[in-house]
Amino acid sequence: MSRAGRDDDPDRFYTLTGGRAPVTEDFDLVTLVVSESAPSAGMTSEQVAILRMCRAPTAVVEIAAELRLPVGVATVILADLLHAGKITVRPPLSAAMTLDLSTLEKVLVGLRKL
Repeated sequence: MSRAGRDDDPDRFYTLTGGRAPVTEDFDLVTLVVSESAPSAGMTSEQVAILRMCRAPTAVVEIAAELRLPVGVATVILADLLHAGKITVRPPLSAAMTLDLSTLEKVLVGLRKL
């Protein structure tokens, strides 16, 4: 006999999101989230955990995994925090953005030698 765990209770998810659907325009799995303020009174335990976790940039997928929530539920909570000004979001830096021209030229020379 198995019991539903805390992380797979649909009623809990509905309560956390207020029945709202996930927001997709601001978040994807690798969007980085950073706290802009400390937790305040009246916040849910999940919101408090997110603000503490995101003192350093943290990916949405990491937040969802740490809280044991589906990504869609986590993005609804994150959207609320973003709207309240408690977090900022940014896309991660791609590898191409961090390479300088000389490194790219070396790669090109190496590929030509193949």
